[in-house]
Parts: sequence; C-alpha cells; structure tokens
Amino acid sequence: FLVFDVLVRLLEARGTRVRYAQNVTDIDESILQRAARDGVGWRELGRREERKFLEDMRALGWRRPDVMPHATRELPAMRALIGRLLRRRAAYPVDGSVYFDTSRDARYGELSRLSAAKMRRILAAQDDAALEDPRRRAPIDFALWRAVPDGPTWPSPYGPGRPGWHLECSAMSLRHLGERLDIHGGGTDLIYPHHENEIAQSEAAMGKRPFAAWWVHPAPVRLGGEKMSKSLGNMIFVRDALATATPQALRLYLLDAHYRRPFDHDGARLARARVRTGALATALGRGRVGPIGRDAATRAVLGALDRDLDTGAAIRTLEREARRAPAAAKPSLRAVARRILGVW
Repeated sequence: FLVFDVLVRLLEARGTRVRYAQNVTDIDESILQRAARDGVGWRELGRREERKFLEDMRALGWRRPDVMPHATRELPAMRALIGRLLRRRAAYPVDGSVYFDTSRDARYGELSRLSAAKMRRILAAQDDAALEDPRRRAPIDFALWRAVPDGPTWPSPYGPGRPGWHLECSAMSLRHLGERLDIHGGGTDLIYPHHENEIAQSEAAMGKRPFAAWWVHPAPVRLGGEKMSKSLGNMIFVRDALATATPQALRLYLLDAHYRRPFDHDGARLARARVRTGALATALGRGRVGPIGRDAATRAVLGALDRDLDTGAAIRTLEREARRAPAAAKPSLRAVARRILGVW
C-alpha cells in the first residue's frame, strides 16, 4: 500500500490529476471461511479488519484513496457486468452459476504467461476451489456468479448466489474509474488468477483493450523466507512496529528496496531506519518546505523515482543530497521527503 501511496504522491507532485480507487472486497470466500472458523459474523469480521487497516494507514500518513468501493454495495454493477458478458457470449450459465469462457479469449494468459497446467495447480490451492462447479467447460474457466450451498447469498437472474472475487473488482473499477485504467496493480500473488481474470472479463465486456495500460506488482513481505500471511500466523502488523518506530522510520524501512524485490523483515534494519530518519531530519534541518524545485539535488532524487519507482534508490539519494546540497535546495528536498516519500 505504501508503494501506491508514493506513486500517487509523485504523480500529483508532478501536476498530474489522479483519481485513486482502492477496492474493499468484503464479499470474499476467505472472510467467510475465517468467520465460520472463529464463530463471528462475516460482516462484523470484515468491518473490524477494515477499521484496523484504516487505522494503520492513517498512522503511516497515507494519501487516502479518492474512493474505496465495497463489494457489498456494488451488486447492481456486478449483475450488469455479468449480463453484458452473457450477451457477448463470453460467459455461460451452469445451473445457477455463471462462468467466464476462457476459450473465447485468444489472449488469455498474456499477463501471467503461465501454462494451463500451472494455472490449474494454482487454482486448486485457492480458498474458493471447493466451490467450483465440475461441469464448467474448462478447469480454468472462472466463476462470475456462484450458486453456493451455504452462507450469504444475493438475488440474481440466475438464482441466489455470490459474485466471483474477480468480477467484484472489475465491476468496481469500471464503475469508479472507467473502461480503461491508466495504472492497476496489487501484490505479485494477484497476477494469476485475479488480474489475469480481471483483464479477460473487462476487455470482453467493454470490447476495448488494454483494460490497464500499466501494471504495478509489489513483491511480498516475508518473515524468515516465508510470505507473511494470516494462514501461516506469521504476520507483523503496522501497529506493533509503531510501538518502537516512528511512522517516518517505518515508511523509510518498508520503502528502502525496489518494490519488485521480495522484502524480508529484519528487526535490526528497522532499528537502523530509526537512526537514519533522525540523521535525515538533522541533515534537512528546519525551515521552509517546498516548492519542489529543479535543482540538481532534487532532480537526482526524483530521477530515482522515475526509474520504475525505485524508492530505495530515491531514499539513499535523498540522504546523500541532504548532507551535501546547498541551503537553497533544502526547501525542495524537504518537500520531496515529506510530500512524496513521507519519511520526514
């Protein structure tokens, strides 16, 4: 989330008007399964986790998205999208469910570049795998709407059921951002099946491509070489890290690597980040913040961000330039540190 926060801040600092949407997929098989396991209401669980997320991000000083649509409030858009796909014969019904026909998309798989066999192995490990109808035409065809044996359902022309996760995000993105997105993304684990399926259904429905001009896929945060996940119980939360680190230090720590490279949590590095933010504040000094100028020091920092959003290189360049740049460049460097990187 910090990668996208910096990206939006950078674009806006450069004078680009940005409409930033972040979907809240509160109809989700993972949520339903966890709620059943823990004996809590699924809506209550979703709201509780969303509140925690918002508290953490506010603590990190994020640039809040312009819109955060919730799947539970977007059912009409989802049903309309399914209807459009059926009319275009890109989807087919199966006894109360509706599936996307991947054979109708000659470009299916061009984002992930996975073989059909690899796709099937990934799909078998998904939380919704047990809900797939074995009568679908192909194992990689994905659900747009599911008739389900239990849990919450909503009405549809095909019968009561739940929307597919991939469809939720396409419907919300298309409704709030339009038929084509300039930039889309999420963690690398979303490339397949989620983003691959978003592309397929969105382009089939709209008859336009590309669905997204650019994709940004940050690599996972890991602990002991394993991806952090609730299922593994190896999560370290922002609120825990902020017990011993400032928001600026935690931002510097998490951004001090290229977003495409997996990030391994290291308590010693976090401790060093606290020292580094203190040294950076001393080097930048007090005084006026901005405007962002065109001096050599500022151009060097922004140049690193222009190279595929290399926040790690930008932070190290900022640290170097803050120590040696002339006083006239300091207001601009302070602006970059605060308004774009958020590390001062």
